[in-house]
Amino acid sequence: MDKRKLEESFFKALMLLSTFTVVGSLLAVFVAVIWKGAPSLSISMLTQTPKGGYYLGREGGILNAIAGSLILASGATLLAFLLSFMITLYLHGYAGKSRLADLVRLSLDILWGIPSIVLGAFIFIVMLYVKARASLLWGIITIAILELPILTRAMDEVMKMTPFKLIEASYSLGSTRLETLLNVMTKQALPGILTAILLAFGRGIGDAASVLFTTGYTDSIPSSLFDPVATLPLAIFFQLGTPIPEVQQRAYASGIILLLLVLFLSMLSRFTTRKFTKYVIR
Repeated sequence: MDKRKLEESFFKALMLLSTFTVVGSLLAVFVAVIWKGAPSLSISMLTQTPKGGYYLGREGGILNAIAGSLILASGATLLAFLLSFMITLYLHGYAGKSRLADLVRLSLDILWGIPSIVLGAFIFIVMLYVKARASLLWGIITIAILELPILTRAMDEVMKMTPFKLIEASYSLGSTRLETLLNVMTKQALPGILTAILLAFGRGIGDAASVLFTTGYTDSIPSSLFDPVATLPLAIFFQLGTPIPEVQQRAYASGIILLLLVLFLSMLSRFTTRKFTKYVIR
């Protein structure tokens, strides 16, 4: 057999093996979690907060954790988006190809690589210094910092894809630098921006390590920013930590809910990308 055909066959087999490994791992996780958690999944689990002794096998649900995760991730994603959008506008409108722009991008890449547990421990040290207690507010700050490099680098890359001729045309019509950024580049990058927001939201809703020390835990739904908040990852962690088999099954049922939420967000990001891409000028 020709050497080039042999190399092509080898790498094709390697690509197929990698693809099946990824897909198989995903299916294995879904099957294992659904197999163990489906018997404990019920309507009351979704609509009730934990009653007395819930983590000892008694009645109740995880509505507090579901609502807490959605509130926490929504607040953190909003805060992270506002910060990252301003950073991205500065990088593309004012920083240009300067050393400062390179330093900002390098700092974001390093921040992206910091383990979430280390980030949570750092925020916890700050909380001790200012004598603050664990609450929804500190959880939002922690998750926002976690999502900040994801959003900023994603928006940075999609804005780079704006055709330069389109930017020149905007300037030739008398638009200012800020008007070009908001009305031309942002609209062109909108599909990528929406996808980045949804992916960052999914990252925030599924993280447990960073909020382990900063949000606290409660059996009720928070009514203010200064109340502790429960999250689905922590609810799963605490239920798996009990020696009671029934409660451990509930942990897997909670895992099904979390997986469905993340899956929904992933599908929504794909849908929004396809929907808005048709308005993008190539």
